[in-house]
Amino acid sequence: MSNPHAPSSGGSDGPDGSDRPRRLRPSGGYRTLRGFQVATVIHDGTLLFCDRFVNPRSRTHDQMVQAARSGGKNIAEGSRAAATTSQTELRLVNVARASLEELMLDYEDYLRQHHKRQWDKNDSEALEVRAVGKANQRHQADRTDPAAHWKLYARWLEHSDPAVVANTLLCLIHQTNYLLDQLIDSLERAFVEEGGYSEQLAAARMAERQKQQQHPAKPAPGAPACPQCGKPMALRTARKGPRTGSQFWGCSGYPECKGTRALDGPSGSDGSGRSDGSRKQP
Repeated sequence: MSNPHAPSSGGSDGPDGSDRPRRLRPSGGYRTLRGFQVATVIHDGTLLFCDRFVNPRSRTHDQMVQAARSGGKNIAEGSRAAATTSQTELRLVNVARASLEELMLDYEDYLRQHHKRQWDKNDSEALEVRAVGKANQRHQADRTDPAAHWKLYARWLEHSDPAVVANTLLCLIHQTNYLLDQLIDSLERAFVEEGGYSEQLAAARMAERQKQQQHPAKPAPGAPACPQCGKPMALRTARKGPRTGSQFWGCSGYPECKGTRALDGPSGSDGSGRSDGSRKQP
């Protein structure tokens, strides 16, 4: 199962062909994941199975439906959370994995309690279901259409025998759990090797500061002299504080010199060359 959140240098083009703003950590992309696709089939199949073969007033009915729902929805939520927190993403994928494990036990309980045979992984029926998934990965027209995935398994999931339906869903759950285990392993390795979002954000900021030091701002024509070192000043824009977005004069020798002047007047009365406490060089 490929990781849709693997670090990259940017996002993807928008639907209209224009470039979207680049993000530090890409997120989303879960609809093309094989694990999410099969989890959606499991959710739909469990709803149908419970409505047909499980007492709608029983607690088991609600628990199975909620566990099936949790599988796919937590994959999606974790994928979106990847933009800002790798730990939340990893936690949600683990929740999806645990929910499907619980659902697997419910189907095994159903077969045992109703004296139905559970397919072995090497039984011809199980091999036939698994073969559909392998073929679908190689020849897939629309990777985001849930109805198309349902049709691949419809002859089993809509079968009149509950044992056939339950065993088919067990096959799909085993497939999805295997794929989620791979995804969890990939996310853990990425976190260890590259750090979380906060660490990546700090590294990006350090790289930007180094870039600014290597390519200092050029003095503007007619710029005033720095009140601290006498170098010509450059026009800058405040990035934080109460004056965010306003412009001011900053020393072209920054970061060695942090002298500033107000855009429309002389330096502050404290003699430091800084017009106020909020106008620090970026």
